[in-house]
This record gives sequence, structure tokens and C-alpha cells, in this order.
Amino acid sequence: MKKLTLREYSKLHKLSYFNVMKMARNGDVKSVIEEVDGKEVQYIVIEEEQEKRVSENIIETTSQKLTLKEENKLLKKEVERLKKELEKCNKRTILA
Repeated sequence: MKKLTLREYSKLHKLSYFNVMKMARNGDVKSVIEEVDGKEVQYIVIEEEQEKRVSENIIETTSQKLTLKEENKLLKKEVERLKKELEKCNKRTILA
């Protein structure tokens, strides 16, 4: 049984600190709060079964090997789509 701080756990799994905090509060990962130097510090208790579940739920973004040009094209398309969606929202708020 190993204990890691939220920050260490987030670095280990390449997650945001906020997401790890939400996981601990929701009970997705086992956590304990201990007092260290007069401050309450939350630790994630690492268990083998829990780690398997967490690693399965983490979306692998590195599975797609894209070149920078391909990734840039995808991002440009996404920006255009978001601009169109924003225009629709603006039209709705103006008409309302």
C-alpha cells in the first residue's frame, strides 16, 4: 500500500490536478487525509485493482500518431466548427 499526494498522482497518470481531486471526492480512487506540519494533506492510496480501473478509464491521446501538419489541419477544422457554432449562439441571443 503506497500513498501519493494528489499532485504526485496527477503527474504519475498525466492528469490534471483538478481531475484527480474530483476523482478523490467522488470515491473513484481511495484517499486519506492526514495532518502534516499542521496542514491537512490528502493522499491517494494506491491499490493494484484501483490502478487497473483508473488506467482503463484514462483516454490515451498518444495512440494516434499524427504529424504536426495533420494535427494542425484537425485543429483548424475544429476552430472553424466552433466559430460557426458561436455565430449561431450569437444570432439566437440577439433575436431573443
